Amino acid sequence: MDGIDRAILRRLQDDGRMTATALAEEVGLTLAPCHRRLRELENSGVIRGYRADVDPAKVNLAFEALVFVTLKDRLTMKDFEYEVGKIGQIIDAQRLFGEPDFLLRVMAVDLPAYQRFYDDVLVTLPGVEKLTSTIVMKNLKSGGRLPI
Repeated sequence: MDGIDRAILRRLQDDGRMTATALAEEVGLTLAPCHRRLRELENSGVIRGYRADVDPAKVNLAFEALVFVTLKDRLTMKDFEYEVGKIGQIIDAQRLFGEPDFLLRVMAVDLPAYQRFYDDVLVTLPGVEKLTSTIVMKNLKSGGRLPI
């Protein structure tokens, strides 16, 4: 990966809908080499996809909670990870070093909806020993760009 590839990635992180023509112009390439580099970045998995940045409040999902999860033991870790991957309301999930074992980012309509999700889904996940929730008061920064 060279400086031009990094420039392509920086620009696409700012505007994923940018046309290849505009992208080529901004990074100092002609269209064909820009297309080739873009395809290589996609095929190699550097670019994982393109998405719309949706405002959660505009789609009635303004309630956000961070949930710290501690598992009883490591025997259920794979099952836990698999189940978490299938749940749409969990929009981010990280496995952590130390305690707790996982951090989940959960979206809901409101507090009662989150409480139902907690009672009906989170506590039933494989191997859960302890759940600790904290409510997000305000997002200061989201959709961060990688410092390429």
